[in-house]
Amino acid sequence: MAGIRFESVGKKYSNGFHAVKDLNLDIRDKEFLVLLGPSGCGKSTTLNMIAGLEEVSDGRLLFDDQMVNYMPPHRRDVAMVFQSYALYPHKTVFDNIAFGLQMRKVPREETARRVQDAADKLEISHLLDRRPSQLSGGQRQRVALGRAMVRNPAVFLMDEPLSNLDAALRISMRAEIKDLHHAMQTTFVYVTHDQAEALTLADRIVVMKDGVVQQIGTPDDIYERPQNTFVASFLGNPPINYIDGAVEVSDGETVSFVRGDLKLKFAGETARKLASSNGREIRLGIRAEDVDETRSSGEDSLIRGKVNSVLPVGSDQFLGFDFCGEELFFRVGKDLDHALGENVALSVDLSRLHVFDKASGASLIW
Repeated sequence: MAGIRFESVGKKYSNGFHAVKDLNLDIRDKEFLVLLGPSGCGKSTTLNMIAGLEEVSDGRLLFDDQMVNYMPPHRRDVAMVFQSYALYPHKTVFDNIAFGLQMRKVPREETARRVQDAADKLEISHLLDRRPSQLSGGQRQRVALGRAMVRNPAVFLMDEPLSNLDAALRISMRAEIKDLHHAMQTTFVYVTHDQAEALTLADRIVVMKDGVVQQIGTPDDIYERPQNTFVASFLGNPPINYIDGAVEVSDGETVSFVRGDLKLKFAGETARKLASSNGREIRLGIRAEDVDETRSSGEDSLIRGKVNSVLPVGSDQFLGFDFCGEELFFRVGKDLDHALGENVALSVDLSRLHVFDKASGASLIW
């Protein structure tokens, strides 16, 4: 299979709910593509349409230029790993992994070889005689992966497979899934609402909201060049800070963001693109990490406010910051000592400002 293509695909249920709207997407051969968005955005529905578990209401879904709208799931050469793992509790690990091969009447010797090979790669060979109730969450996840691996599918589909694991185990399993993709050289389509998983795993990310694609791009594109306020706010920890204000152009060349006593001078390409927007109402986005207390770049880079909260998170700390009655959150060094109610001035990295139209939320610079 060379890839998967959605051509104006829609999914509408009998109750009138439109889960996916006019989806146009090319998934490349051997790509790791992540569908990212909040609950109800249509990402799992999109995955289920690839698997054949949901019918396509409108448009065309193609596998390697062959339309598969009406092709049954067992003929699509895809393997799916579910959020719930969906293991058979009465079967051993070996039989759970082998089940799909046994149903396809693969010879016993070939089945045993494939199961053992998958178990070796996933480091669960010593668990083959156990049942799911005797396994940890991470071990059960490996069994679910192994059951998909042994089929050697053209496409791996994963629906939030790590959401039931604890934080530390999720990190290690991300690495294992990424290694699995490199080893198998197979197309992976992965659904998640976790931005860290998307940024860690994906070759490309598709951000969805209310059944509509908001942006498609590499992890760096999505994080550094968000095309609207939804995409910008969905990625980042803490989320991006927004301040409403206006563009001010002075002396015919100095372009700044103005809100009350705050004035931040735009630089480079951003200043050029906004040079003809004097007076325009905009929404300024400042990432939590794009401030510094130790850097001094003049008054045109400072944002002043009062400390509302200090939240240590190990490697650094989140600073709750009252600016004109709005609470912003910034990430600062863990060695900085702040008292509640203290007035603080933070230097903003002017080269990393994000600018959006206040009314539509669309980016004015990307």
